[in-house]
Amino acid sequence: MPSKTVRVAVTQAEPAWLDLEEGVSKTCELIAEAARNKAVLIAFPECWIPGYPCWIWSRLMDVEMNVRYIKNSLRLDSPEMSRIQQCARTHSIAVSLGFSENADNSVYIAQVLIGPDGEIRSHRRKMKPTHMERTIFGDASGECFASVAELPFARVGALSCWEHIQPLLKFQTLSQGEDIHVSAWPSLTPHSGGSDLWSMSAEGCQSLSQTYAIESQTFVMHCTALITEKGVNGMKTAGGALMSSPGGGSSAVFGPDGRKLTEPVDATTETIIYADLDMDQIVATKMFADGTGHYSRPDLMQLNVCKKVKKMVVYEEEMEVAGQE
Repeated sequence: MPSKTVRVAVTQAEPAWLDLEEGVSKTCELIAEAARNKAVLIAFPECWIPGYPCWIWSRLMDVEMNVRYIKNSLRLDSPEMSRIQQCARTHSIAVSLGFSENADNSVYIAQVLIGPDGEIRSHRRKMKPTHMERTIFGDASGECFASVAELPFARVGALSCWEHIQPLLKFQTLSQGEDIHVSAWPSLTPHSGGSDLWSMSAEGCQSLSQTYAIESQTFVMHCTALITEKGVNGMKTAGGALMSSPGGGSSAVFGPDGRKLTEPVDATTETIIYADLDMDQIVATKMFADGTGHYSRPDLMQLNVCKKVKKMVVYEEEMEVAGQE
C-alpha cells in the first residue's frame, strides 16, 4: 500500500481583538489562503475569536473589557459560525478553530473541528481554565472529552493550552486513535532567563507539544497567536507579566517521533506554516511503543471517564428516560 501524504496548515497570526465580525472575516481569508496552497486542514490558536483576553495577566478586573469580550465571543449556533462552516465547505478544507464560546453570556474556552463538508465533527470545551483564565471562563463538563473525530484523510484531535499537562485528559484523548493533533495556544512570551516560569514560556509550551507528539505518536500542529503593538495597546497589557510586548508567535509542526518538521518563523511575523505529513511515520513509531495498544497494561491500570454533560436542572421525565437506558 503506498504511503499517504497529508498537507496541513498552521496559522501564526494576530486575532482581530474583540471584534467578532472582523475575526470571522480574517478566519475565512486564512482558510481560503490555506486551501489555495493545497492544505486539507488548517489550525487556529486558543481563543482565536475574539482573541485571547491578555489583560487578565496584567490587572485583576476590567469590567468594560470583559463585557466587550463576552459580546464579541462566538456562539456555536450562530450566523458567524455558519459563515465559517460555509467557507470550509466552499474550499473543501477542514478547520480546527479555537474560540471563546458564548453560551447565554457565560463564556468557555472552546474548540470545534469542522469537516471539509462544512459540518461540525466535534465540539469541546477546555476542561479547566488555567489560573487567571478562571476570572472569565467557566469549566467544561463532559464536553471536554469530545476531542477527536474522523475526517476523510485522518483522525484529528485537539486540546487547548495547558491541557497538555493533564496526564489523564491526554491519555483519554490519544486513546481515541488520533493521527493528527492540534495543540492550540495563545501568544507565548519567551522566557526571560529570570524567575518567571519556564513552563509558561514559548519554549516551555512548545516542549509540551513536542512531548505530546512523542507520547501519542501523532503529528502535532503547535498553533500560536501573536500580538503586535496595536494588540498590546488595545489589551492595555504594557508592563504586564505576559503578552505585554510585540511577538508571541512560535507555531510549528512536530512528527510522531518528536522531531520538528518546520523551520522557525520570527515571533512577530504573521504567516501560515505548511507541512506535508507522511502518515507511515505513525506506523514506524507505534511499531516500537504504542501506549494505548501493545505497550499498555490494562490489567494493571485503567482510566475511568464520565462523558455525560451534567446540567444544573434535570426534569423528572429526563431522569426516567435515563433510568430506562
